[in-house]
Amino acid sequence: MGRRRKYGFSFSWKRAIGLSSAKAKLSRQLGVPLTRAGRQRKVGKMLGCCIPIGLLLFTLSAVVALGSR
Repeated sequence: MGRRRKYGFSFSWKRAIGLSSAKAKLSRQLGVPLTRAGRQRKVGKMLGCCIPIGLLLFTLSAVVALGSR
């Protein structure tokens, strides 16, 4: 069974005092996410493009090392 959704009024004191928008603006200026999950996502994206290149370099170095025997 699916979760029931509650419709109606919801209130967030953080949004009411502007804390959420201030954190978002600061995060955009710094270029670094302020949440743990956001930082992990950013690091994962940066490492994601490096892994194929690393595997390629490792394979090439292994071929060269074995070929020089």
